[in-house]
Order: sequence, then structure tokens, then C-alpha cells
Amino acid sequence: MGEGDALSEGAVPCALLAWQQTERELHSFLRRELSALADPWEADDLLHEIFLRLLRQGGRFCAVENTRAWLFQVARNLLVDYQRRARPSSELSEDLAMESEEPSPLAELAECLPVAMAGLSDEDRDAITQCDLSGLGQAEYARSLGLSLPAVKSRLQRARARLRAELLDHCGVRFHPDTGQVCCHGSFTAKRGKG
Repeated sequence: MGEGDALSEGAVPCALLAWQQTERELHSFLRRELSALADPWEADDLLHEIFLRLLRQGGRFCAVENTRAWLFQVARNLLVDYQRRARPSSELSEDLAMESEEPSPLAELAECLPVAMAGLSDEDRDAITQCDLSGLGQAEYARSLGLSLPAVKSRLQRARARLRAELLDHCGVRFHPDTGQVCCHGSFTAKRGKG
């Protein structure tokens, strides 16, 4: 079964029409862009991936105003990803890791975060873990707890403020006065006895 057969069986007519109008142009574009970088067959693989992404859109694709632009944007994104993967890389020397005997500031901060989290209530820790560390959406978190979205937003804001205080106290973290972002921190090892 070819791509056209699969598309005509399960896809919506707007996707079929867009693909038929753009496929050859996309293929030429991909071959031209990859001519110096890769085997010409790579263009066929990327064209197939564009087709699969089109299929995954289903009926949502019909709402796209400029279907040609959408397909070419997907093609450009795939080319960028391909070029990143194809970029030569070299292994780092083992000596490089041995240059510094002291733990890096980032490693110290990562080591301190669990200590700061332990200083929070179960409710605060759960809110930060679910929404900030695990990436659960606030609306979904609210549904899981049977709370309103504004209630969860308030809970999360309070939890973040408490975590900030813990980071200041236990990790020596300092925040940039304008952006509120972490700018630096003191040595966690010097603060381990606190608490």
C-alpha cells in the first residue's frame, strides 16, 4: 500500500488535496537542501516523515489557512533536526572531567534542592513536584485534586514562595533583583549544618 492509498483511506480531503498539490515541490526542496549533506535517499525519508505528520493532524489540518506554508515549515524543521544529528561531534577527553576536584555550583544546587523540598509541607511539595518538576498542567492537577484552577494557582504560588525561602535559607541561593531568576548561590557544603 503506497502513501496515497493510506492517505485516501484515513485522511480528510483537505489533507489529500494539500499533499497532492505540494508533494513534488516538497521532494525537490528536500533533495536540493540535502544534496551537499547527505545521500539523496534521505529526502525520501524526510518526505515520508512530513506525510506522517500530516496524517497525525487529521481534521485539524483543515483549519490551517496556508497548507503549503505549513508543510514547508514542517520540512524546514525536519531539515534542522537532520542537520543537528548529522553534525560531527568529538568525544571529550577524560582528563577534562578531572580538572576540577571541587563539585560544580550546579551540582551543589542540584544536591541542595531535595533538602529545600524536604522543608516544605506535603501539600507544597506535591504541587511543585507535579506541576513544576513533572510538567503536569495546572488545570489537570486541579481536576485530580477536585479543586478549582484558581485555587491550584494560588496553592502553587504559595508553594513556590516557600521553596524560594528554603533555597535562600539552606542553599544560599540569590535571585536577580530585576528578573527574579536564580543568579548565584553560596556553597551548599557550608550550609549543611543548618536546619
